[in-house]
Amino acid sequence: MNTLVVRPTRVRTAGVRQQLLLTAQQRLMILMLLFTAAILLVAMRLLWFAAFDTGPRQGGVTAFVPARADIVDRNGVPLARTIDGYSIRVVPSKLLNDRNYLADELVKIFPDTPREEFLAKLTGERSTLIRRRALPDQVAAVNAIGEIGFDFPREKERLYPQLTLASHALGFINAEGEGVTGMEGAYNDRLTDAAMRGEPLALSIDARVQGVLEAELGHAVTNLEALGGAGVILDAHTGEVMAMTSLPTFNPNNLNGTDSTIRRNAVTYNLYELGSTFKPLTIAGAIDAGTVTSMARRYDATEPLAIAGYRIRDSHPSRRWLNVPETLIHSSNITTARIADELGREKMEHLFRELHFDRRPDIEMKERAHPLWPRDWGRLTTLTTGYGHGIAVTPLHLANAYAAMVNGGIYRPATMLKLGDQAPPQGRRVFKASTSARMRQLLRLIVSDGTGRQADAPGFRVGGKTGSAEKPGAGGYRRSSVVATFAAAFPMDNPRYVILIMIDEPKGNAYSSGQRTAGWTAAPVVKKVVTRAGPMLGVFPDESRDVDVSELTPLLWKNRAGE
Repeated sequence: MNTLVVRPTRVRTAGVRQQLLLTAQQRLMILMLLFTAAILLVAMRLLWFAAFDTGPRQGGVTAFVPARADIVDRNGVPLARTIDGYSIRVVPSKLLNDRNYLADELVKIFPDTPREEFLAKLTGERSTLIRRRALPDQVAAVNAIGEIGFDFPREKERLYPQLTLASHALGFINAEGEGVTGMEGAYNDRLTDAAMRGEPLALSIDARVQGVLEAELGHAVTNLEALGGAGVILDAHTGEVMAMTSLPTFNPNNLNGTDSTIRRNAVTYNLYELGSTFKPLTIAGAIDAGTVTSMARRYDATEPLAIAGYRIRDSHPSRRWLNVPETLIHSSNITTARIADELGREKMEHLFRELHFDRRPDIEMKERAHPLWPRDWGRLTTLTTGYGHGIAVTPLHLANAYAAMVNGGIYRPATMLKLGDQAPPQGRRVFKASTSARMRQLLRLIVSDGTGRQADAPGFRVGGKTGSAEKPGAGGYRRSSVVATFAAAFPMDNPRYVILIMIDEPKGNAYSSGQRTAGWTAAPVVKKVVTRAGPMLGVFPDESRDVDVSELTPLLWKNRAGE
């Protein structure tokens, strides 16, 4: 027997159906409102972060590099920038694959890191960074391993797009994003100031001129098998540093394995006895003080000068009496010492203090060395410092002094900042204008007729002085170790720039015709740099112009009738 069960028909009235439809519409409206509110909340949160979250972000166990303002050269070329980069981090507790396998894979991607270092990070307890500043292809390769224990946090990274260019002047930052050396260190607060990040820090450096200086000096250092070198180009009237280099150099993008001594700026931090480059300063001081009143007066250089048990000699003895132009042309230690002796200790010491040889060099950077100032300013010290022995300064000290000597006599501190429309510092007079004019003549003669001939760039009217000083060592000076320097300015009829080239321990080889002295090693670099960089600085060759030295040339031995 079958039983048929019939479900009664559900009867809905029109009113019930309308109520159900209204309820569904209300629920849909509530969901839409909630969804809209969530979108607004997320949008407001993103806007808040974009507008107000200027502090450094945190990721893993290390701080992200804080945002820093760009650093640019005087023409706006970027030298240091902050960009968004990737890091690669491992969270050991999330790793699924075998640690040894992962270490092997990482070594393939980063062959510069030992496998043991990767393995230690993979087996540790805390999350840690595998690599900072990872390249895009490295990130992709690690991601391709397929391990969820790796992640790729984004962070602000400091990039030096010109690589090693001006590395010592720029400096670098540490892992916490703080400037350590160079302008990064000197202006760390300004570069990280939230109110000023949008404005780049404009340096006085011209990247084009910097490139020329580094290339030519680097070429010479390599070919002369030297320990290193230093070079600087200054605006003689404003003190602006147009180029500054220290060799060997480094890449601030990658400091791994870089010797800390290489990061030291030889221009501002290394001390040298710069030898005969001091002689023009001594002559200028003697002219200023009235000790030297005639260019024709002669001084005895027939034999070494005996003083306090020492004998002052000339490297290339003339064995005759020399006047002032000949003293500089032939770079005589003997006659310079005699002039310094007449000038006297008090005035010599005063001159060197006026040129700031008794303090750290004038520039914004922190790495500035204090000169080796003589302990006892006796008569012997007065004589030897007159030709650059017994006192050690930085190359920047000497460049600043030469700027004052040729620019009309005004000393101004060097600066790494672009002055633009801003007036240069007022400065302080250290030489008479007439003395400065006389020194421009004498420096030009040294290049046209003396030891600086190989610096004579046609049409640029270069003037300067060679200096080849033996390095001091245990038991005295080491004849096999020479610091070769050429300090110069151009164009000498109206000096605009000072250039100094220093080469540390050049070898006398085929490149220098077997010579180690500055006339054969540093002077040719000046000629090459001036020829290439002069037009970049607005100085063009003009062989129809020169310094008027007509009153001095008759005083030179080769031009005197009957001798």
